[in-house]
Amino acid sequence: MNFAQDQLGPLLHDAARLVRKRFAQRASEYGLSSAQWRLLAVVLREGRASQARIADKLEIEPISVSRLVDRMEQAGWVAREPDPEDRRVRVIVPTASTLLIRNDLKAMADSVFAEALSGLAPEARTALIAGLTSVTATLSQAVCDAAADAKDI
Repeated sequence: MNFAQDQLGPLLHDAARLVRKRFAQRASEYGLSSAQWRLLAVVLREGRASQARIADKLEIEPISVSRLVDRMEQAGWVAREPDPEDRRVRVIVPTASTLLIRNDLKAMADSVFAEALSGLAPEARTALIAGLTSVTATLSQAVCDAAADAKDI
């Protein structure tokens, strides 16, 4: 293993942690915690999501998502609705007031990403995005393959 490989894990972890921290600072302008911001991002991106899906995306326990949704529902950010495909499931959706400020939230997110990339030349930004896209695709396939292999056992 070379120096670059030794640094990949810590650098990815630190970069993700600092981006989350910067989002938390900016999201506090809206009264959102870091966890609430991350949940809202999932719901806005997907339009509607089950608590199990949100838990998977955020890598937290479903009971933690339930408590988080309770607080966000009380604050008017999200609502629970019956799933039209499975009456046993309730999905989380953004409220109308959240949708009204969606562009503001997106602009805030864009500014955090721009700040994160500001130290890179345009070519380096392109290379970084291409590299991370490749890493994500490679590892996603490996995870899927391992899950399929585990089912065959």
